[in-house]
Amino acid sequence: QKLLVDEPEALAEEATAYEALQLAQSQVRKKVHAGEYAEAVELACSASLTILQQGRVSVASQLMTLLASVLRETHTEETPDLVEKLKGLHEAQEKAMEGKTGPEALRLNRLERDWLRRCVQWSSELGTTRFGNLELQKLLAQQSWKLSKQLAAEGDEAIAAASSEEGDELMELKTDAVTHMALAEQPLTILEWLKTLPAPTAAETKAGHTCLPAERDALLTRSVLCFCAIENLRDATTLVRGYLDQVEERGAKELTTSYTSKDDGKAPSHVIFCSMLLRVCEKDPRTGPLFSWLLRSFKRELDGLYKVPIIQSYTTKIGKIYFNIQPPPSMVNMLENMMGMMSGAGGGAGGINPAMMQAMMQNMS
Repeated sequence: QKLLVDEPEALAEEATAYEALQLAQSQVRKKVHAGEYAEAVELACSASLTILQQGRVSVASQLMTLLASVLRETHTEETPDLVEKLKGLHEAQEKAMEGKTGPEALRLNRLERDWLRRCVQWSSELGTTRFGNLELQKLLAQQSWKLSKQLAAEGDEAIAAASSEEGDELMELKTDAVTHMALAEQPLTILEWLKTLPAPTAAETKAGHTCLPAERDALLTRSVLCFCAIENLRDATTLVRGYLDQVEERGAKELTTSYTSKDDGKAPSHVIFCSMLLRVCEKDPRTGPLFSWLLRSFKRELDGLYKVPIIQSYTTKIGKIYFNIQPPPSMVNMLENMMGMMSGAGGGAGGINPAMMQAMMQNMS
C-alpha cells in the first residue's frame, strides 16, 4: 500500500513492481474472501492504474486479469463509474505502450485485447446492454484493429508465426474488429477501416473464382450480416450506403445488372448482396423465398468467408427473425453458442426478375 500511494515512482523498478503486484493480488483475494467485493474491485483498479502509470504494463496486465475475474466471480453490477475506470485503465495502457514495437509489444497488446474481451463478457452478463456496454465493445474493436495493423507491420515472419492450424490470426483480428464495432453500433468507423483496404483484384471478382473473396468485400458482408442478425437495420443501411457512395468503384446500376448476368464473367457483388439483403429484411415474412434465393445465389462467396459456421449462424438467425424460417434442430445449439460468443463474435444466380431486384435496390444509391 505504501508503495502504491506514497512511493509510486519506485514501481519503475521491475523487482519492486512485481513485489507490489504480489501484495496487491493477495489483498484483493483477501477482500474477496471476506465478502468485501466493492473494496476488492476498487483496490484492483487503483493498483493497476498506478502500476501502468509507471510504465510496468506486463506487471499491470496480471492484476487487470485478476480484476476482470473478480468482476465476474463476485457478480459486480456494471455502473457508469466502473465503466469509466475500466476505460481509464485502457487509456493508461495505451499511453504506456506508445512507440513500442516488436514481439513483446505484440504480446502485451494481445493481453490487453483479451482483457477487454473479458470486460465485455462481464458487461454482457451483468450490465444493461444485450451484448455488452457499447463503449467497451468499441474499445475491444479498436484494440483488435490496431493489433492487426501492428502484426502486419512486423512483417511476414510475425504473421506466419501468428498463424497456425487454428486459423489466420490476422484475419481473426480484423473480423473481430468489425464484429465488435458492429455491436458498438459504429458503422462509420467500419466504413473508414474498409477505405484503407485494397480494392478487389480481377481474380477475386472473376465468376467461379477459387481464391477467397477480397478482404474488403468479406469484411463488409460480415459486418452487414452481423448488424442484421442483431436487428440493427439502421446501421447496416448506413454502412451499405456509405460503401456504395465512398468505397465501391463501380456504380450501383452496373453492379445490379451484373449480379444476375450469367455471361459477364463476374462473381456476384458483395455490396449488391448486402443491399438486397437489407431490402428483403425490410419487407414482410412472405419474402422468405426471396431471402432463400439470395443465400443460394451468393453461396460460393459466403462459403469463402472466414469461419463459415459463424456466417451460417448469422444467416440462420436472420431467417428466423425476419422470415420465421425455423433452423433445423442441428443448428439450434450452434446458433445459440455463436450469438452468445458475440459478447465475448454459390451456385449460379438464376430465377429472379431483374425488375424486382431493381425495386429492392431503390433508395440505396
